[in-house]
Amino acid sequence: MSSIWDDVVGQRQAVENLNAATDRGPVHAYLFVGPAGSTKYEAARAFAARVLSGGDDADQRDARLALCGEHPDVREVRRVGASISREQAQEIVRVSALAPIEGDRKVLILDEFHLLRPEGAAVMLKTIEEPPPSTIFVILADFVPHELITISSRCARIEFKTISDDLVATRLLTEGVGPVEAQAAAKASMGDLDRARLLANDPGLAERRTAFRSAPTRLDGTGTVAFGIAVELLGLIDDAVAPLVARHADEVAENDERIKEHGERGSGKKQLEERHRRELRRHRTDEIRAGLGAMAAVYRDQLTQQSARDIEAAAGAVRRIHEALEALDRNPNERLLLESVLWSLPAA
Repeated sequence: MSSIWDDVVGQRQAVENLNAATDRGPVHAYLFVGPAGSTKYEAARAFAARVLSGGDDADQRDARLALCGEHPDVREVRRVGASISREQAQEIVRVSALAPIEGDRKVLILDEFHLLRPEGAAVMLKTIEEPPPSTIFVILADFVPHELITISSRCARIEFKTISDDLVATRLLTEGVGPVEAQAAAKASMGDLDRARLLANDPGLAERRTAFRSAPTRLDGTGTVAFGIAVELLGLIDDAVAPLVARHADEVAENDERIKEHGERGSGKKQLEERHRRELRRHRTDEIRAGLGAMAAVYRDQLTQQSARDIEAAAGAVRRIHEALEALDRNPNERLLLESVLWSLPAA
C-alpha cells in the first residue's frame, strides 16, 4: 500500500507531528515553515488527504484526489503577481466561508505566504483567528516575515528543514536518475528537491560549476576581464533554463488540451503563465546563488593555505560575495551584480 506521505522527503518529525494532529483532531490553522524544495507543498496535500480520508492509504479516493490537487474540498491558492495582494486575500476570505462540497471539512492550502502584503495580512487576520468550523487553513512560507508574525501566532507551526544531499540523491535514484547525475544534482541543489530534479536533466551543470569555480583564478583586477567573465557566466545560465522551459512547454500543452475539452473558463491559463515567469526567475537566481557559493568556497580554501596578507584578501572576498548573495533577495540586475562583485574580487 502506498502512503500519502511518500512524496514528503526528509521530514520525519513534521510527518509525525501532522499525524498526531489529525489523530487528536486538527486545529483551525497550520503554518508550514521551511525552505523552498523541502516538500512542504507535498506535505500540505498529504495532510489534506489525511484530514479528508482519515487514513494513510494514498489509493483511497479522497486521498488520491487531494494528493493530485483535484479534490473539490481542497482549494490551493497561489499568488498572482509578485506578492499576495489585498484583493487576493479578500478572495481567500470569501472562499473560506463557503461550505464544503462533499464532506464536513475543507482545506485551504495557501502557498508562498512569506510574500503576503501587509494590507493582505490585515484582511486575513480575523478569518485565520476564527475561521468557519468546517475550514482548515494550511499556510506555507519559506520564512516568517514581520507581516506574518501576527498570523503565525494564530497557527500551529510545523517546521520543515533543508533536505540533505544524501536524501536528495537517494530520491533521484528512485526516480530513475543515474548515480553520477544524482550526486551532482544533489550537491548543486542546495537541498531543494524540485531544483535537483531539474539539474539532474541538465547537461550543462558540470560546465557551469567549473566556470564559476575557475572564475576567481582568471581575475586580474581589470574591469575588462571581470566583465567578460560575467557575460560568459550569464550565457551559461541562459542555457541552464532549457530543462525548465521544456517542462513548462509540457504543462502548457496539457493545459491547452484541458481547454480544448472543457473550455477556457477556469482553465488558469493566465496563472500558469505567471507561475512560469516566476519559476524561470527563481531558477536563474538560484543558479547565480549556487555559482557565487562555489566562488566563495574557492576563497575559503585559501584561508588555510596562504600568508596573513593573502588570508585578509581572501576573507574580504568572501565577505563581498556574501553581500552579493544578500543583494539577490532584492531582485537586482543580474549582469550589474556579477560585474560588480567580480571586479571587486582579488585573483585567487
